[in-house]
Amino acid sequence: MNFSDAALVERVNATMYCYRETDFNTSSNSDDASLDYLLEEWSLYLSGTKMKMFLIPPVVCLMAGILVIPTILSVIFSRCSIRRETRYMLLGNALLFDLIYLLFYTLSSALNAAQVHFPKEACVLLLFLLAVANCGGLFTAAAVVLDTYIAVLFPLRYISILPPSRTKKVIVLLWVCAGAFPGIFFSVLSSTHSFVPCALEMCSLPVILILTPNGTDAVKLCFWLSTLVIFLCLALMFCCYAIMYFKTKQSGIWESICSRASVTFLMHNTVLFFHFLPLMALFVGSFFCVNVVVKMRVGIWISLTVCNVLMILPKILFPFLYGLRYREISASLKSIVRREHLRLVSPIPSPF
Repeated sequence: MNFSDAALVERVNATMYCYRETDFNTSSNSDDASLDYLLEEWSLYLSGTKMKMFLIPPVVCLMAGILVIPTILSVIFSRCSIRRETRYMLLGNALLFDLIYLLFYTLSSALNAAQVHFPKEACVLLLFLLAVANCGGLFTAAAVVLDTYIAVLFPLRYISILPPSRTKKVIVLLWVCAGAFPGIFFSVLSSTHSFVPCALEMCSLPVILILTPNGTDAVKLCFWLSTLVIFLCLALMFCCYAIMYFKTKQSGIWESICSRASVTFLMHNTVLFFHFLPLMALFVGSFFCVNVVVKMRVGIWISLTVCNVLMILPKILFPFLYGLRYREISASLKSIVRREHLRLVSPIPSPF
């Protein structure tokens, strides 16, 4: 056993000892054995190439997001005619939340892959920022659907219902809700001492996601309330899509499968599906487990897949399916590219 293997074993043993010393899920010896097995399995994944493979999707999505999202945001905020429209203001807000989430989650995943220990305060702050960005992106996506719903079903009253001044207030409200919703849960967990010190030192969102269903009553309450809020948001989005479809079914805009309405409807439902998929994967994983060994191994795979793939996909699909599809934004981007191309290929004037 070399020095790195000895350090890894020492870290695993110290982490398991820390779990035994905490009051987290100490109701029975079997629960402690389950936690021990979880940490052993997770350490094997953390030290091998599997964890590094799961790091590829966040890194790739972050690189794509850095290339696309700031460009769309610059177009939205630099053009007065664009940034005064409600749909573009909501789009920019959603893209900003998604970029924040991609930055912080990729950073945390890279530090975990490098086996870097976190101070507990830094981990709590990082988890809070991830929760704010995720909630803000989900709430803004629901606001985008409501905006489309009002524009389709109430076109004559749309300007009076959502003028630019009211949209700014809606965006401020979205930021307040995105901060208040996880803030309440973090305050409850802090006041009840439900944070697990070892989980905060690892500061791995997949690990915390596995431990949450086996946590204290406060942890379980926050988990199921969060799941309920996410489900309600997704249900609201689905109901709006269904009502829009049935209300406009007789108008003739759905005759061609390649029509703009059909493509828009497919685009919205694709984003909705990828928002719903992580929640569905968690439920399937919880019912699939038949014993401790299978439960831990399946839980690790599902947790890594949900956090590193399924929760990342909607945030990188959103700018491509929404931002680049708007005619004004795509036209502005094409004009910028055209001007840069002309500037590069234009001949240098002769000094004589």
